Amino acid sequence: MGLTSVVKDPEALTMTVTSEWDVDAERAWQLWADPRQLERWWGPPAYPATVVSHDLVPGGRVNYLMTGPEGDQPKGLWEVLEVQAPRRLVVSDAFADDDWNDSGIAAPMLMTVDIADRDGGGVVMTMTTTFASAEALEQMVAMGMEEGLTEAMAQIESVLASQPA
Repeated sequence: MGLTSVVKDPEALTMTVTSEWDVDAERAWQLWADPRQLERWWGPPAYPATVVSHDLVPGGRVNYLMTGPEGDQPKGLWEVLEVQAPRRLVVSDAFADDDWNDSGIAAPMLMTVDIADRDGGGVVMTMTTTFASAEALEQMVAMGMEEGLTEAMAQIESVLASQPA
């Protein structure tokens, strides 16, 4: 199936990306829980991700970088707030500096991933990003967040097809 919608809600300060997959919740969860699978889809094709550290437990961190076509390597970090495998993940998502601290480029975002069973089989994966302000939402849209997530999500099908849970 794949990406079904991207909805920006400036009043709620959210961007919600919804996708549907013909797998069970445990298999969908592995897209997040396995760093090698995560890095195969998290970055858009022009900025593939490399997961540097992956501690997906409350209080843990995930550090990653994306390598651009000119060799630039923007870094990101997730501070893991909640894990309810295989159904829910909540992280504080921020740009990182070279020491893997919040770089201050943009306000940290709250990213919530929910994986629910779909009527008739498969799952619906909803990723909701909550921004600190309307300006922060606008900043991330201007930086290409919507396009990047759309391109990244398009890579999930091949990951699901090539790697068993």
